[in-house]
Amino acid sequence: MVMGEKRKKINYSKWGYIFILPFFISFFIFSFIPLADTIRYSFYEYYRSGIKEIGPNFIGLANYISLLKSDMFKYAGNTFILWMIGFIPQIVIALVLASWFVDARLKIRGKQFFKVVIYLPNLIMASAFAMLFFTMFSTNGPINSILTAFGWIKQPIDFLGSVFGTRSLVGLMNFLMWFGNTTIMLMAAIMGISPDIFEASEIDGCGGLQRFFYITLPLIRPILAYTLITSIIGGLQMFDVPQILTDGQGAPDRTSMTLIMFLNSHLKSKNYGMAGSLSVYLFIVSSILCFITYRITNNDDPDGSKAAAKKAKRERRNKV
Repeated sequence: MVMGEKRKKINYSKWGYIFILPFFISFFIFSFIPLADTIRYSFYEYYRSGIKEIGPNFIGLANYISLLKSDMFKYAGNTFILWMIGFIPQIVIALVLASWFVDARLKIRGKQFFKVVIYLPNLIMASAFAMLFFTMFSTNGPINSILTAFGWIKQPIDFLGSVFGTRSLVGLMNFLMWFGNTTIMLMAAIMGISPDIFEASEIDGCGGLQRFFYITLPLIRPILAYTLITSIIGGLQMFDVPQILTDGQGAPDRTSMTLIMFLNSHLKSKNYGMAGSLSVYLFIVSSILCFITYRITNNDDPDGSKAAAKKAKRERRNKV
């Protein structure tokens, strides 16, 4: 072998790009192009009137202005209320269950069984869940039959005919479908905390609540941020449960009509311009909410070292 001969260098980095190439191709075709097309259509008048198709005619921001004058804010309020009804009990119960199952001192038996049971509702399709609740809580359903048989009520309760009943059912379904998934994620986050920290806190005399609020919650903050962000996105996309439960009408009096149901009504009427502009609004709102949630729930200075360094720097400046 000649000393001056350069060794052939093998570059393995290209294989990484080759392996991730199918993802980027699929993303470009099925996500990026439809997203760009949606934004483009939002600036056009494009709808169908009877058998006549109008447009596409460029109208600028007219679709966005029309939406601001519509019932969009009312439906946004409905979406927020329905999300809160389902999410608040979901995160509270998921945190409690995750803390219980992970706590070695409680010595809970059959943990794997309970994990499977609480996760099972997540495997049921939302449409099947909504049809089940629609049947159970109808005026002639089994819930009213049981209550009447025990003599607790004299007349069947119209659960789906009241604002409180309909919203409560939608929130209950969203809670049952997702609290198991949230519990499993939070359990994984708590199990990632070093047991030495909990042992040290116990030696120092920390109680259960102190350990939960001052150790567990701060250390699982990244997973909590992820849970909140995905929940916000899912809440803004809430469609199938209220759509099936109210037959697409948002009854009673459109108090359970969500933003995606409103968007779907534009798609059914072939008004692609308004649907596109509403999609852009949803994209902007979800981005802002997710950014705010991320900033609130994430702490890039958990030990306070950065804050201490900034304070020392300010003191040095003041002395000078």
